[in-house]
Amino acid sequence: MDVRTLCLGILTKGDATGYEIKKVMETRFSHFFDASYGSIYPALNKLTAEGLITRVNTPQSGRPDKKIYSITASGRLSFLDSLQKMPGEDRVRSEFLAIMAFAELLPARHLSKVLDQRIATYEDHLAELFDCENEPMSESERFVCGYGAAVYKAIINYVRENRHMVEGAALLSETRAAE
Repeated sequence: MDVRTLCLGILTKGDATGYEIKKVMETRFSHFFDASYGSIYPALNKLTAEGLITRVNTPQSGRPDKKIYSITASGRLSFLDSLQKMPGEDRVRSEFLAIMAFAELLPARHLSKVLDQRIATYEDHLAELFDCENEPMSESERFVCGYGAAVYKAIINYVRENRHMVEGAALLSETRAAE
């Protein structure tokens, strides 16, 4: 699914500004999708030009007009049509995993910091998802939030239980280099 389609989906829940759409992407969707303002606003402009959404400019005193987006009937149909397609394969793109592939080349102390930092980052993401669960949401949103929490818990547990594999390889490599 692309940014355009997710914007349509978010707008099926109600009217929103670009800022509000970005906030949904940063909270409820952050564990499976990343979108910046640089991709959201062009998507909104294209969706508006295609007649899939409308935009109303609301004046604000001393600030630029607030742009509020609404989905049209054809936008809703387009979104529902996209939901009918079978999803593609999930892809994992991870700088962390790329580094772990060469972990034995790192100093053991640095590698331990990388592992500790990764655990802390996922614990933070997990806490954000738990905060999200306290907000009113649909059962489908609750499913997505729970799925993300399950993934983060599994990663945290895996790194904690198996870090000895890469840390041991790094220590062995350091020992050999010192000899």
